[in-house]
Amino acid sequence: MQENVQVKTPEHVTLNFRLAGLGSRGAAQITDTLITTLMNVGLLAVILLMDNYIGVYFRQAESLVVAVIIVIIFIINWGYFFLFEWLANGRTPGKMLLGLRVVRENGGRPTALSVLIRNLLRIIDMLPFYYLLGMLMVFFHPSHKRLGDIVAGTIVIHERKKKRRKSSDKKLEKFLGEKGITNRSVHIGEWERQRFTKEDWKLLRTYVHRYPGLNAVEQEELTEDVAAILLPKLQPGDRSEQLDKADRLFASYLILKEDWEFEWS
Repeated sequence: MQENVQVKTPEHVTLNFRLAGLGSRGAAQITDTLITTLMNVGLLAVILLMDNYIGVYFRQAESLVVAVIIVIIFIINWGYFFLFEWLANGRTPGKMLLGLRVVRENGGRPTALSVLIRNLLRIIDMLPFYYLLGMLMVFFHPSHKRLGDIVAGTIVIHERKKKRRKSSDKKLEKFLGEKGITNRSVHIGEWERQRFTKEDWKLLRTYVHRYPGLNAVEQEELTEDVAAILLPKLQPGDRSEQLDKADRLFASYLILKEDWEFEWS
């Protein structure tokens, strides 16, 4: 049973990940289940209050109310996992607590489609009761995958602990703060994020850390070279056209940092 996996990207960069096993994944699942249970209890409390205060009208539309309740329960118990893993870059609150993350088999950020598939198949992984099938598959599969991971092409990994911030990182934050650049200065869509590679990230990261220490001429030359490679891939939205190339690259760095920073330790 392998605990570590090496992934080679199309750019011939090797990424090393430590796979999450049954114990850590089970603990994360229990945490998420407790949260969704509290949400369901809250829903039940609301229903009881509505029945007490507007019982007559509540019962007149009983079939509609039941349908709405079923939809809400589905959203809570399924949408919870889908929305968190999609919007929080592969992490539910339980995974955050345990330091886990869902990634694609090539090490990249999970797509909306892959998150959708792996969570729809929870219905099968839950059989015959409380994820027994899923737990057995995670335990016996060489890459600790349940059915949803196999079909979606995802793995669950341990995030590396972030090192204490270097002085260069603090200087960069101060530099960006003085320029007034934030991660809201540009917009990068899901498609652009998926096209952005590990090599692109290394180039962008190197650029933003080198830029402040260069003179004006060197800054302009470096910006032109890097922008020619990266900006056509990123294609930030119209509102970013008012920014110069350097600022667009800096803002893009702040956005993409969340996607890639966990791989640096």
